[in-house]
Amino acid sequence: MKTPALICSEAFSVFLKKHCPVVAERFCPTPWCWGGRLQTLVCALLKSRPPVSYRNELIRTTDGGQISLDWVDNHTSETYPDSGVRPTVLILPGLTGNSQQPYVLHAVSQATRRGYRCVVFNNRGVGGEELLTPVTYCAANTADLEQVVQHVKGLYPQAPVLGAGVSLGGMILLNYLARKRTESGMVAGITISVAWDALKSSDSMEEPLNWLLFNKHLTNGLRQKVTRHRKILEKVVDVDYVLKARTIREFDERFTSHVFGYKSCVDYYRDASPAKKLPHTAVPILCLNAADDPFSPQSTFPVSIVQTLPNVALLLTAHGGHIAFLQGLFPRGESYMERLFGQFVQAVFEHPKDIERACGIAKDEPSQQHSDGGEKPSRDVNSQ
Repeated sequence: MKTPALICSEAFSVFLKKHCPVVAERFCPTPWCWGGRLQTLVCALLKSRPPVSYRNELIRTTDGGQISLDWVDNHTSETYPDSGVRPTVLILPGLTGNSQQPYVLHAVSQATRRGYRCVVFNNRGVGGEELLTPVTYCAANTADLEQVVQHVKGLYPQAPVLGAGVSLGGMILLNYLARKRTESGMVAGITISVAWDALKSSDSMEEPLNWLLFNKHLTNGLRQKVTRHRKILEKVVDVDYVLKARTIREFDERFTSHVFGYKSCVDYYRDASPAKKLPHTAVPILCLNAADDPFSPQSTFPVSIVQTLPNVALLLTAHGGHIAFLQGLFPRGESYMERLFGQFVQAVFEHPKDIERACGIAKDEPSQQHSDGGEKPSRDVNSQ
């Protein structure tokens, strides 16, 4: 039982401990789930699925493609009866995930019970819709996310938007926030189990046990997506060659790098890795990672970078695996990850001025950083 390490500026730390008190609690992982691999596997097998009813919307992209959005409008919200100002949580799932993943359903449940609206951005080809162009998605490409944000802001210009990205979705979100800086259209971001260095993540995922337990399954999921959309994708890639990929890296070398114009998988992974881009972000961001995550090695966590930033907080648990963070003897329901998500979303939407002040963001321009960078960063670590 350890209190997670909270790495951020003193001012951001004070804000989080006041409005998001779970950050200062001891994290006690499920005692029979020892180690990150077991946490990850048990979570995938046992996690409950809260009932969520979505309204689907298909939007067309500028290149002729389409994106599937799943909305929970929350019309019965007592906190925000006016839909025009009801805050919106924009959720980005992981590598092969969509709006039906248990972690997405739990996030939607946390947000809607607090009165907020949710919209899940399903990456192209994974939301049940047809691919209209031979383009899918990758961690480095933020064009689709930019279009989704513009669409959401166009519908509800007065409603604040918070981005929530899980695993690959978190990488896309961070790359977007770094690229758009003060023009992101978001008031804050939260990421869970991000791979900070895609190359080192690939190395970790190719260790024999990790390949057997995780990599093989995810690669199979990627191949299934290609098979489903084979007719349009064979215009740009050798589908039979792609379908022989045995690892995520081989798939990215044969498919993703090719579709998105990279010379090699190494170039793609370098471009996709978000750690060194954090200094370009300009909104408050909370990032949760576990030291025993088989997908994201602890050595890649951007601790030294975050220590210099006023607007980013890194919350590190000793245990928790990948998108798991299971607690209690029967870890089917709400756990540490869900509680953190719910508290942070509420803190952002209900205390906007406080979080802007804490993160050194100018009041006259809600997403503009002070030139002095705000408070002097410090490391607040009670353990690890």
